[in-house]
Amino acid sequence: MNITSLQNEHVKYWNSLKEKKVRDKERRFLIEGDHLINEAKRQNLIIETISVIDLAADYLVTEDIMKKISSQTSISYNAAVVRFIPEDSISGNIIILDGIQDPGNLGTIIRSCIAFNFTTIILGDNSVDLYNPKVVRATEGMIFHINVLRRNLVEFIPTLKNLGYKIVGTDVINGVDIKNLKHDDIALVLGSEGQGMSKSVRELCDEFVYINMNESCESLNVGVAASILMYEVNHE
Repeated sequence: MNITSLQNEHVKYWNSLKEKKVRDKERRFLIEGDHLINEAKRQNLIIETISVIDLAADYLVTEDIMKKISSQTSISYNAAVVRFIPEDSISGNIIILDGIQDPGNLGTIIRSCIAFNFTTIILGDNSVDLYNPKVVRATEGMIFHINVLRRNLVEFIPTLKNLGYKIVGTDVINGVDIKNLKHDDIALVLGSEGQGMSKSVRELCDEFVYINMNESCESLNVGVAASILMYEVNHE
C-alpha cells in the first residue's frame, strides 16, 4: 500500500508508538534500520514493514512520513512494527536493574549480557522502559536475544532466592572483590545512576562485591560497571 498523506491513520498510529502508554496498550513498538529489522525477523516478531524505497514492504511511504514517525535525527529508509518480546523462563546467571534511567546504559547492559552469557534481565518497575526507542537502538539488535522481565523487585527477589539464586549487590566498603565471588547461580544487582540501589532492594542482597580499581577513580558508569562484573562472573 502506498501512503503519501501525513494525516493517514496508519501514519498517526505509527507515530503514536513513540509513547510508552500506547506501546504498553498495543504491546507493539516501532524499530528503524535494516539491522534491527533483520534481528526481529529472525525471532518472527514483525507485524508490518514500512519503507521509503523497498517496493516489497507492506507500506511504501514518503520521506516526510518516515521523518514524522522516526525517533532519530537522521532517518532510516526502512522501519517495522514489531510485537513485544515474549518472556521466557529464568535460567543461568541473571542481572537485576534497580532504577536504571539512562537508555544508553540499559542498551549497553543488554549487549554485555549477550557477550558474557547472562540470559535474563529483571528490570525494576522504576527503570527506563525497555522499548524506549533510544534503548532499542543502543542494543544494536541484541534486545531480541535476551529474556527481560519487568517486575517489582522487592516482591520478586524472594522468588529468585527460592530458585537458588544468590543475590549479589555492589558495595565498595563492605563487599568482596568480584574475582573472589563463588556461586553457581548469580543474580547481580545494579542500582540507578544517581542513587544506587534502593534501601529495600539492598536489604535483600545476600552478599556484596566491588570492582578493584585505581583509588583516584571514585565510581564507574553503571553500564561499564555491569559489563565488568558480568565479565568476571563469566570467567571465574
